[in-house]
Amino acid sequence: MTQKITSPADLAALAEKAKAGLDLRSGPKEMKITVHMGTCGIAAGARDVIAAMMAELAADGVENATLHQTGCAGFCDEEPMVTLIDKDGAVFRYGRLDKAKAREIVSEHVVRGVPVNEYLIKSDAEGA
Repeated sequence: MTQKITSPADLAALAEKAKAGLDLRSGPKEMKITVHMGTCGIAAGARDVIAAMMAELAADGVENATLHQTGCAGFCDEEPMVTLIDKDGAVFRYGRLDKAKAREIVSEHVVRGVPVNEYLIKSDAEGA
């Protein structure tokens, strides 16, 4: 559905929304979040996962993370998957996600800095 622009304020709001979307996908940030969206990931629900993460990042006002998408990581039976790289370079791979789990990862790991071990497939971080 296309938004109808009827005033300069409408145009400014649309421009701000577009800028926020671009900012979420670019620039150096403390954390990089990648949703695996190969055919297997999409079939398993990766579109719902990335949409939920985008919404939760916006709702929580997260500005220290970027959100990207990529192809298959080779673990098709673990899809939908997300790889998160924190500010220290530690890699966390989450699997078998859905919208609720994706939102929990944002609120716990991205916002609070606490990995959600229940959904982790693999991590190279100590103590995770």
